[in-house]
Amino acid sequence: MRKFAWMLGLAVVLSMPAMAQKDKRAQSILDAMSAKYKALKSYQATFAYASAGGGVKESYKGDLTVKNEKFRLLLGGQEVFTDGKTMSTYIKESNEVNVQDYDNNAAGDLNPTQIYSIYKRGFDYKFLREQKQGGRTLEVIELKPNRPKSPISTIQIAVDKADRSVRSWDILNKDGKRTSYTITKFTPNVNIPDAFFVFDKAKYPGVEVVDLR
Repeated sequence: MRKFAWMLGLAVVLSMPAMAQKDKRAQSILDAMSAKYKALKSYQATFAYASAGGGVKESYKGDLTVKNEKFRLLLGGQEVFTDGKTMSTYIKESNEVNVQDYDNNAAGDLNPTQIYSIYKRGFDYKFLREQKQGGRTLEVIELKPNRPKSPISTIQIAVDKADRSVRSWDILNKDGKRTSYTITKFTPNVNIPDAFFVFDKAKYPGVEVVDLR
């Protein structure tokens, strides 16, 4: 389940909007970004993932779809289905799916569906700079955890100045591991049926189902 943890790390891009009351410019930017995503009924995001640390480098392309309390995440040979009640984690390499009850509160900071309530605690933040990227003007904000036991050293989030969408984020852990996510495509308010968020074993011939409930 190690990979599953960093798969859900995609949520960090959306779960860190306004933290402690210190930098008013950063708070204004992040509050606007948060309001943008909160107003969406659903969205899809395609992203590039890269990680380096401890002599190991990884890079993948991923996809995330969110609809209310439901989400589906594809990254690094694994696919996570959550319909708000059940979570199914499919591992392509072993053709195995782990099924368990889904507790959206237990997911904490890694829950893509509760990003608008959890972002207000646990971090201090400040505005760093504006930078150009592909014809866009991005506003970069740095977040630092105010919890001593947090494994994270800093997070840098780049928000599009024009439409307040998140374009990239970079996470530096205290052990030196660096993880980055770059959004390559974002589609708001997509028309997705609820069945999309439920694992259908008929579509995965020979899959081994491990029921952990």
